[in-house]
Amino acid sequence: MTISMYDISVGVFSARLKALASVLTAAEQNAGERKIDPQVFLTARLAPDMFALARQVQISTDHAKGAPSRLAGREVPKYEDNEASFAELQARIAKTLDLLASFSVADLEGSEDRTVQVRLGGRETTLPGLQYLLHVAMPNFYFHVTTAYDILRHNGVPLGKQTFLGNR
Repeated sequence: MTISMYDISVGVFSARLKALASVLTAAEQNAGERKIDPQVFLTARLAPDMFALARQVQISTDHAKGAPSRLAGREVPKYEDNEASFAELQARIAKTLDLLASFSVADLEGSEDRTVQVRLGGRETTLPGLQYLLHVAMPNFYFHVTTAYDILRHNGVPLGKQTFLGNR
């Protein structure tokens, strides 16, 4: 069985972003039910030196759009990072899903060996595509998606593992 770079990048990013959208929907609904200003959730963070929820979502989409773009040799689209509401974050996720849908299997064929240049720790680094995807893009993507989920759980939003996995 062959696993394609498309499946392990576009396929995974798309599924997880749809799950993240469900998590945000649940959070917005919970804020309404509990009569909490949505900004409480959007600006919440796990620790003082960590990014707030809105930024976690922005960074998640940055990795989801950046990885396949770099692997396909395309320019990485730039987003404004000015989302300040659940609706705006949902729109950003939808825009990223639309971008992901624009990639074909052929776009990423052979990208496991394609040289990818990325900024890590303040310096430019060059990696083979598969190494970049598995050791840079995916771990960072999952870190920020998980942190967004954790911020909301910590603030009392009734989410479960099935929501995180996209099964609800």
